[in-house]
Amino acid sequence: MGKEFRGTIADHPDFDAGSDAEALFNAMKGFGSDKEAILDLITSRSNAQRQEIRAAYKSQYGKDLIDDLKYELTGKFERLIVGLMRPPAYHDAKEIKDAIKGAGTDEKCLIEILTSRTNEQIHNLVEAYKDAYGRDLEEDVIGDTSGHFKKMLVVLLQGTREEDDVVSEDLVEQDAQDLYDAGEAQWGTDEAKFIMLLGNRSVTHLQLVFDEYQKIAEKAVEDSIKSELSGDFERLMLAVVQCIRSKPMFFARRLYKSMKGLGTADNTLIRIMVSRSEIDMLDIRECFRLRYEKSLYNMIQDDTSGDYKRTLLKLCGGDDDIAGEFFPEAAQIAYKMWETSAMTKVQLRGTVRPYQNFDPASDAQALRKAMKGFGTDEDAIIDIVAHRSNAQRQEIRQTFKSLLGRDLMADLKSELSKNLERLILGLMMTPAEFDAKMMKKAMEGAGTDEHALIEILVTRSNQEIQDMCSAYQNAYKKSLEDSIASDTSGHFKRILISLAQGAREEDPADMARASEDAQELADACNEDSGDMEDKFMSILCTRSFPHLRRVFQEFVRCSNKDIEQIIKKEMSGDVKNAMFAIVRSVKNQPSYFSDRLYKAMKGLGTDDRALIRIMVSRSEIDFFNIRKEFKETHDASLHEFIQVETLVGDTSGDYRKTLLILCGGED
Repeated sequence: MGKEFRGTIADHPDFDAGSDAEALFNAMKGFGSDKEAILDLITSRSNAQRQEIRAAYKSQYGKDLIDDLKYELTGKFERLIVGLMRPPAYHDAKEIKDAIKGAGTDEKCLIEILTSRTNEQIHNLVEAYKDAYGRDLEEDVIGDTSGHFKKMLVVLLQGTREEDDVVSEDLVEQDAQDLYDAGEAQWGTDEAKFIMLLGNRSVTHLQLVFDEYQKIAEKAVEDSIKSELSGDFERLMLAVVQCIRSKPMFFARRLYKSMKGLGTADNTLIRIMVSRSEIDMLDIRECFRLRYEKSLYNMIQDDTSGDYKRTLLKLCGGDDDIAGEFFPEAAQIAYKMWETSAMTKVQLRGTVRPYQNFDPASDAQALRKAMKGFGTDEDAIIDIVAHRSNAQRQEIRQTFKSLLGRDLMADLKSELSKNLERLILGLMMTPAEFDAKMMKKAMEGAGTDEHALIEILVTRSNQEIQDMCSAYQNAYKKSLEDSIASDTSGHFKRILISLAQGAREEDPADMARASEDAQELADACNEDSGDMEDKFMSILCTRSFPHLRRVFQEFVRCSNKDIEQIIKKEMSGDVKNAMFAIVRSVKNQPSYFSDRLYKAMKGLGTDDRALIRIMVSRSEIDFFNIRKEFKETHDASLHEFIQVETLVGDTSGDYRKTLLILCGGED
């Protein structure tokens, strides 16, 4: 049996090359061209059929179809249609030629093509390049690249990777150990070993090696690559690993990065949509939805326009936001994602550490001096507060009062203003005081900030929640539970009150119980919405995070559904947001905070309250990890994002300066 077809473009059933050639000729005849007719015809024929049309066009009209299309069409639409008309190997050859010609090299294009093509596709590409440009591809790549990056590209250009059915079981453990010894286990990195193993072993073999590596290193091989390698070589090896794990997920990531943020990387978007439309576009679509909670179809619709958009949507082939179940490829990936999440031991790192030569009396005197007399020395205040740990700040508060008989918080409040005041005061509070204040702010006034309530209660440990409840009672003479009960309602109120008990289980995963819990969640999906929400709440709000990772993994197995997509599809409003936040936090908490920061800063205006809340509360816990996740997902450094997004309304720059110190550096 052949492999199931996973593309979106197939052979047209009533194909007639001569008739199609005539239709295209007529669409381009006279003044102007019928773009709708051109895109409809070309996107409903396979590449093999397009080559027949091109040959028929030349024999009927004595002209080259691609030349005529280039003449009649313009811009991105022209590039897309012409790309579809080229044979796959010649399209790849053209992309690589464009990537290495001129002053700069498009390394990302080289990486994408050479890591994702089969041996046969690589051989065809090399031949097409020679035929089209009369040059040797390997020589051109060698002349345009250097170092280990060049060596790995040359290995990939040989197209000699072992075929997928080749698995050397006796070598799996040895290869995993060799990779570990080449990087994590020694000072410096043996790049040659990485190149040899990742450039030659079969996909199936390497998938087993990566599983074994996870057991040895207690981290994913991707994390080791990020810590051991750098620059283009790091990006190349990460792409190799991602393609070994799942080509559809690799392309889903590339597509997302090509469209998010300011502007669209159209060359990348066109290249992937053209090259994968007859191979695995259905799986790419599903992986896209799995990772980004939005369909590829909708993202293309939002990010492009005109005939260009219509052509891309035809290649995409459909909208997955209406679906709930996985294609086989995505189900396998989802299961693996949860398994990796359960097995990986992440080392959390903050960006603010205790100051080495700490002297609370000296700091207290310096702060008093900065606020005495006419004007305030904001730089001195920022320099002290942002470079001390929270425990050290509490010592400074006590010393300020005992030495000077003054309340440091009151003095800071009278001397500072706006966002800088809120940020500095937040840093000077204990974590419990700060969380209590943030909960109070989220519930006071006319509207409730439900996202803030969810974020705090979902991400804090039992001890942190209990400390916050005590601080809330002390500060506001009312229990946090009573405030939540009077400010929220229904299932959402019950979820928040459950979380506010600070009584989540703290046990490791119990696999037998995880299977039972997963089955209960799967069964609940068939019940009415109220019963479903009750069952989800009883499990998601009480089980430990390690246990829930296994529950969500088993949920994929017993339902063939994505827990995040089910929540998105079957629930609504604040209940949906709360459940969604729990799942995201269980999967990868730094990634959840990264997403919250992105949403706080993108679009019109900045949500400074959310920005301050996260920067203050995570700076000593996992802000380094949050930064890394931000860079990985959004392809931009958080440092750079803060610099740009906080310019408006921060005329002095002191607020931005403090945030950047807490951020801890560029990535």
